[in-house]
Amino acid sequence: MTAIFPSKDGVRAGVDRRSFCKLLGGGILVLVTSKPSDLFAQRRSYPEDLNAYLRIDENGHVTVFSGKIEMGQGVITSQAQMAAEELGVSLDAITMVLGDTDQCPWDAGTWGSLTTRVFGPALRAAAAEARTVMIKLAAGKLGVARNQLTVENGVVFVAGDPARKVTYGALAKGKAITRLVDEKAILRSVKEFKVMGKSPKRLDGVDKVSGRAQYAGDIRRPGMLHARILRPPVHGAKAKSVDISRAKALTGVTVVEEGDLIAALHSDPETAERALGLIRAEWDTPEAAFDTESVHEYFQKVAKEGDVRFSRGDVAARRDGEKLFEATYRTPYKAHAPIEPHTAVAEWNDGKVTVWAGTQSPFGLRDQLVRELGLDESRARVITPFLGGGFGGKGVARQGIEAARLSKLAGRPVMVAWTRGEEFFYDTFDPAGVVKIISAIDAGGKMTLWDYRVWASGDRAAELFYDAPHASITTVMSRGTPGAAAHPFGVGAWRAPGAGTNVFARESQIDIMAAAAKIDPLEFRLRNTSDERVVNTLKAAANAFGWKSAAGPSGQGRGIAIGYDSGTYAAIAASVTVDRKTGEVHVDRLVCSQDMGIVVNPDGARMQMEGCMMMGLGYVFSEELQFRGGDVIDRNFDSYDLPRFSWMPRKIETILVSNDELAPQGGGEPAIVPMGAAIANAIYDATGARLFRLPMTRERVLAALKEA
Repeated sequence: MTAIFPSKDGVRAGVDRRSFCKLLGGGILVLVTSKPSDLFAQRRSYPEDLNAYLRIDENGHVTVFSGKIEMGQGVITSQAQMAAEELGVSLDAITMVLGDTDQCPWDAGTWGSLTTRVFGPALRAAAAEARTVMIKLAAGKLGVARNQLTVENGVVFVAGDPARKVTYGALAKGKAITRLVDEKAILRSVKEFKVMGKSPKRLDGVDKVSGRAQYAGDIRRPGMLHARILRPPVHGAKAKSVDISRAKALTGVTVVEEGDLIAALHSDPETAERALGLIRAEWDTPEAAFDTESVHEYFQKVAKEGDVRFSRGDVAARRDGEKLFEATYRTPYKAHAPIEPHTAVAEWNDGKVTVWAGTQSPFGLRDQLVRELGLDESRARVITPFLGGGFGGKGVARQGIEAARLSKLAGRPVMVAWTRGEEFFYDTFDPAGVVKIISAIDAGGKMTLWDYRVWASGDRAAELFYDAPHASITTVMSRGTPGAAAHPFGVGAWRAPGAGTNVFARESQIDIMAAAAKIDPLEFRLRNTSDERVVNTLKAAANAFGWKSAAGPSGQGRGIAIGYDSGTYAAIAASVTVDRKTGEVHVDRLVCSQDMGIVVNPDGARMQMEGCMMMGLGYVFSEELQFRGGDVIDRNFDSYDLPRFSWMPRKIETILVSNDELAPQGGGEPAIVPMGAAIANAIYDATGARLFRLPMTRERVLAALKEA
């Protein structure tokens, strides 16, 4: 796996080479120097040099060390496929070590669909360069030129004379060799693939099905205590007084009070919970500036001038013959709601803390431990077991810091397992957003104007791949904007944060113009774009769907939308049935096409697409965080409604658009992005009612039907 170490005054942070080699023992260790892609450098500010570590053991087995983590997305398998392909070994020969800060090279975190599209090229290069090392060694052993050798399943042999061969294991046997390779890797072409492009059984499948898989909540350490922590009633509340006397009186309970951290600890979690209930606290709470219903108006009221992110032509001018369209779109805060709440176990030994945590950023947590506990980097270790879902919500691991502080104070290992209520309260939510669009078309149905402004949720996936000559995209109150207009609680990554808002607005507006021009919505899109990938992706979805051309509303109840995220285009064609009496909408069919370049694992890609569409039904129909200022009202699934089996379409189809000229792109998020627009457009096609706010609840559908 590619190791990435940030520089500090010329010295690499983390595990130095000498320590790393000592840790690994015998076998051949390959260290690779290469330059990252521009995207790699821009998005994650990595240094220019990358050190890739993978070990070939004396028996020919390969261990790949990756700072990435596995949370159900399947990268433990796809990373192994990439390494096996380029190294020239079978998948069975690969062992993956993930998310251990003492063993794995530094990594920025597992989010943004970056593992395959950004980290993947470096991993493939590392494995290909390791293959170069093995061929060099084999050439010397077999006494032939390198260009006479070929590799298959970990065996190097002379082309045309397969009896003259040597295995990777034999080359590694009895040696402790470190090779630094600086020549450019020669990657295998698609036609040479033997491992990539296939769909093997998932490497984590048996452990997860059998129950052997370990999550943070499964970790048990000798003498471990369970912690229950005093929490404020709302975000921004300050404690005026705290009385812990009654909790301390319980037998076997340890009560810890250090600054803002007050907790009850016991070997039995229920006893710790009971003790917490005996702690009495009075709070000063801030006044709520806005709530679920007033948030969008509040943003527009307090916002300053925005930042122009994209501009061409002259959007201020209005031209004769144009037909103008103006609309406002609104989306809410959304919770991640993973199956597994945030959990961590911390243990101190000889001044070093080890934290087992469900986090998408093990090195980020390690850095937090170093800062907050005043440790040397070598005195903090984070081990990341499997995660039970993340969706961007486990990028921050507050529970790991809490466990480490409590463990140090108590002198024993401590588990902090958030309740479902704590999970909702401290979640970082997908930001609420507002989009206003002014657009125009000419008499021939060609877009002429696109004036796009988005408040509070950022411009991810707001790209305009339609050919309007006069266009601008402006962001107001970017997601991280501090101050009076800031969000009342944390917002952040949520399976393409803000992207669903932007595509819902853009693709709905496109449909509005198509209907006004009396042009089929698919034809209108194709007429107004010259982007070949957009055209191919739209046509792939429409063809599989059996699209019947007609201007909307046609009564067919079908809609189409396309989005771009993580280097991937995803188009969704949807068909719906609308009950005009109740406002209930049922999605009958979904067809998703996706152009993601070379596909490493087709089944894995389809699973991600299906998961995106399933999760997308939640933000389309029900997910809307109820809050009043810093008070998160939704604290469990009794009020925060997630998609149900009964909501699932009778048919979900996935199409992977062939594009082997493009390196592998991201697949964990793109298909969720166009869901809102595709279904809103289908509702319009069925009924003539246009929805401008997500989620599209029954009440909002009924109101739209009445207005239509």
